[in-house]
Amino acid sequence: MDVFDNLCGKLLIAMPDMGDPRFSGSVIYICDHSDEGAMGLIVNKPIPQLRLKALLEQMSIPTSADARDMAVHFGGPVEKQRGFVLHDGAYRSGDNTVPVTDDVCMTGTRDVLEALAQGQGPTSCLMALGYAGWSPGQLESEITQNAWLTGEATPQLLFGRAHEHKWTGALRAIGIDPLLLSAAGGHA
Repeated sequence: MDVFDNLCGKLLIAMPDMGDPRFSGSVIYICDHSDEGAMGLIVNKPIPQLRLKALLEQMSIPTSADARDMAVHFGGPVEKQRGFVLHDGAYRSGDNTVPVTDDVCMTGTRDVLEALAQGQGPTSCLMALGYAGWSPGQLESEITQNAWLTGEATPQLLFGRAHEHKWTGALRAIGIDPLLLSAAGGHA
């Protein structure tokens, strides 16, 4: 994978001319990247009118008065009914938690939802339904075709609530003024 070795734990930032409307304006956190492909979660697209408490109710998970409530995100177009909680590295649910970096983990099992329903679980987290997936070499090809920029993930970009500002914030974090970003790419 040479130049693309370190995408796990990084952000993908959609270029302005992203042709796929599902990814237009997206900021994606890469949770897994290897020779077998890549997997990530869109962190800036909450699903309108879907909150965690409503999802817990749909799943018949009892909630306490301390239950966490937050937006539920469109994590990507693959397996849209499957849930993932991206969270700080301090929370672990045994073998169910997958470390992405030292500071960020992902849990995709019911137990993290049960903990959130009781006001426990991770301090910083993001709930997503579905994920973005790429076959071997596909993501690397999309990056070389100028579909994505890459950047460093920060807790504010991952877990902050100003979802409508995450795309511009991710661009500014890599030194790009969104107003000056061209929709047309080129090669030197």
